[in-house]
Amino acid sequence: MKCGLLGEKLGHSYSPELHAFFGDYDYDLFEVPPEDLGSFLKTQDFQGLNVTIPYKTTLHDLCDNLTEAARSIGSVNTVVKKPGGFLLGDNTDAAGFEGMVWKSRVRVLGRKCLVLGSGGASLAVQYVLRKLGAGEIVVISRSGPDNYENLDRHADAEVIVNTTPVGMYPNTAATPVDLRDFPRCEGVLDVIYNPARTALIQQAEVLGIPCLGGLYMLVEQARCASQVFTGRPLPAIRSKEAYSTLSSRKENRILVGMPGSGKSTVGRELAKLLDRPFVDSDQELEKVLGMSAGDYILKAGEEAFRAQETAVLARLGKLSGLVIATGGGCVTRPENYPLLHQNGVIFFLERELSKLPKKGRPLSLRGNLQDMYTIRLPMYRRFADIIVPNDSDPATVARNMEEAYEHFSD
Repeated sequence: MKCGLLGEKLGHSYSPELHAFFGDYDYDLFEVPPEDLGSFLKTQDFQGLNVTIPYKTTLHDLCDNLTEAARSIGSVNTVVKKPGGFLLGDNTDAAGFEGMVWKSRVRVLGRKCLVLGSGGASLAVQYVLRKLGAGEIVVISRSGPDNYENLDRHADAEVIVNTTPVGMYPNTAATPVDLRDFPRCEGVLDVIYNPARTALIQQAEVLGIPCLGGLYMLVEQARCASQVFTGRPLPAIRSKEAYSTLSSRKENRILVGMPGSGKSTVGRELAKLLDRPFVDSDQELEKVLGMSAGDYILKAGEEAFRAQETAVLARLGKLSGLVIATGGGCVTRPENYPLLHQNGVIFFLERELSKLPKKGRPLSLRGNLQDMYTIRLPMYRRFADIIVPNDSDPATVARNMEEAYEHFSD
């Protein structure tokens, strides 16, 4: 079988990796401009397609027949080519979003739900919310009667679902709304899966609102699409397994800690253990600066150095599947936390003060190391998801880190 993902501009996609997990068939990416869409559907050799932006509603009108779900939703994200070129349109986004709701444990029954966006994904979300017995469902669009200029009408929203691309890689700092404007909000769902934690999801975490990003929806709709492509059932437990596997592969492992705590040494061992790239943010920063960190601090001052460091972390934090060792002082700027957290789990590598070397570390040499440790310790702990002592050989510490991650991510 030949299957694939159809869209106008696809960039990097997790779909080929997912479908390799679910089925034994070729899966390609098809970037097709709007003017070529009709000829592509008629002439391209494929048996099954997933459909993404901006073609979900377009395919609804181009398919020869529709499943009940696709017809009711008004949007198609899965297409099967039958003998003779007959196109059957289906919608597995609905099943994906329903799985996401159950995974998140966000309660929608009787709740006022705010759906941000009015495109194909929004239609599937609205369909599921109605099915699950949501109360009032309000769709926010840029130009509709309910829009971003009059959101105050809906400050009583209890569940917010983002179906827009706002916050998607690479523009990960953007957020469609400020959750502080919704004091009754009890749940936030964002269908974006890259980054793993959008700015919206991170704000929900800070506010203590139950939330979930879109990776589980992507996984579950892919399982359902694979069943449509092959005609073979796949148990739902396969989505849980694929989600766990993909999350682990994509989530960065990020090390913070005092200068000399062993972040780079242990980080390299962890990268070797996981068979993934290792990045030292200090080395990346020195490439940008064109000189050593110490020389730059002497030349421009620590504040200028920290601003440059934040710019490097912003770039690295958008990437996935890395082990990243950070500079010892990155925790002194709170704005660095969301940059690192968006795609990563953060480890505080803790080491006894007496074992921290000073040589070659300009800020350690300039100040009192005990004072620096006292000031920074609560910062490291605030940043960290997991605290691991560096009290053994680097390979053992790396194994301890990954074992802790397995418990943390379960």
